[in-house]
Amino acid sequence: MRIALPTNDGTSVSPHFGRSAGFLVFDIEEGQIQKREMRKNPSCHSHEDGACDHGSGGSESSHSHAGILSALAGCNVVICAGMGWRAAEALKSAGVTEVVVTAPGLAEETVTAFLAGTLAASNEAFCRCSH
Repeated sequence: MRIALPTNDGTSVSPHFGRSAGFLVFDIEEGQIQKREMRKNPSCHSHEDGACDHGSGGSESSHSHAGILSALAGCNVVICAGMGWRAAEALKSAGVTEVVVTAPGLAEETVTAFLAGTLAASNEAFCRCSH
């Protein structure tokens, strides 16, 4: 299994999936972290909170997730602290089997809690702007 988390500093979970500088990708074997790597987010969205108009007439091409999907190639699970609904749909279409939204925290601790089945998932899966 391969688990990805958005990050800005290489250590903690970024508050928003698409705005992260990159993704920490953890390779899991037999329930344990075996390898980790940092992948750059080639299409970091830099819009301000609440300023998106992508749900209200914005063009699809202006909000493509192709770069993010290429950075997450081979990942089965994404754990984040928030993302837009379009990103969630793009991940699902690309074969990511599970998207878990939780509070920001240290990435390795978050993965360990996920593997142990103790990660607290949030009821609010998407950001509050008009993604």
